[in-house]
Amino acid sequence: MTHSDQRSYFFKIDTTIKRIRSFMQKGLTDNGIDLTVDQWVVLDHIKPKPGISQNDLAVDTAKDAPTVTRILDLLVDKKLVRRQMADDDRRKFNIFLTEEGEHLHTKALEVIGEVRRKSWDGLADNDYDELVRIMNTIHKNVS
Repeated sequence: MTHSDQRSYFFKIDTTIKRIRSFMQKGLTDNGIDLTVDQWVVLDHIKPKPGISQNDLAVDTAKDAPTVTRILDLLVDKKLVRRQMADDDRRKFNIFLTEEGEHLHTKALEVIGEVRRKSWDGLADNDYDELVRIMNTIHKNVS
């Protein structure tokens, strides 16, 4: 057995992700932003790709289609996104941020940016590069 076999790295990754999500949610809530972290992730993936399909959004966010549909339903109810039937396929919808969604994205991005800066306090840029390299290797190994 190697040294890495003796470590419970999955537990550490999992608990760290939960802490980060909780910290992000607190940041959003404390700043009066009515979004969950999952809603933020979807909103943030729509921003650079106006008109993205729901299917592509599910792939990009690593969420299943029913989850994305539920999140989009909530974001539509909040008037942050709108669905538009695709011109080429009436079974597909393209997703766009509304003006209110654009505004909230900008406000939330400031909060999320601050949360990310606080999370990374005491770490260097090369630490980030190494973390990404390690996570990509683990991801590849289990894919």
